Amino acid sequence: MDVFLITLGTIALAELGDKSQLLAFILASRFKKPIPVILGIAFATLFNNSLAGALGSWLSTVISPFTLHWIIIFSFFLMAFWMLVPEKDEEKDVSKAKVKSSFGVFIFTLFTFIVAEMGDKTQLATLALAANFEAPVIVVAGATLGMLIADVPAVWVGDRLSHKIPTRYVRWASAFLFVLIAIVMSFDKLS
Repeated sequence: MDVFLITLGTIALAELGDKSQLLAFILASRFKKPIPVILGIAFATLFNNSLAGALGSWLSTVISPFTLHWIIIFSFFLMAFWMLVPEKDEEKDVSKAKVKSSFGVFIFTLFTFIVAEMGDKTQLATLALAANFEAPVIVVAGATLGMLIADVPAVWVGDRLSHKIPTRYVRWASAFLFVLIAIVMSFDKLS
């Protein structure tokens, strides 16, 4: 259960202020069909996290646990700095889409999210966590739920709160927490 909760928390945190949250806002406000958007996000997330989990599981068989642990700590520091980089505005791509049916909205969301999340920090975090814990199915489940916890409210709330909470504050808080996690992991390995 610890692996699941650690993964869920890490991915939900990484997703705060991420481009996919912005994309969820945009898709929901553009298509006004929250259920197909949420289902598209869920299936895309499961697909991407499954790829990351499988690769992370394989890496744990190739790299020594000690080396892997320090690579993961380093990756958390990198993710902290990555959090500080503002995301590109993807509204231009989505605003051109002309989709009317619920199935079309689902398919559009599915492919948009697969592409947007490929190589993203949450996918890399999922890969690192799967390699560290050697429990890819649990990591994939935690990562998928973590992303949905962060992205589904973005669909339901739309951009109501985005005008009240500046994204840069969310990015800074997330970056701080990633640094904190990396420091705790460093001391844990040293003691």
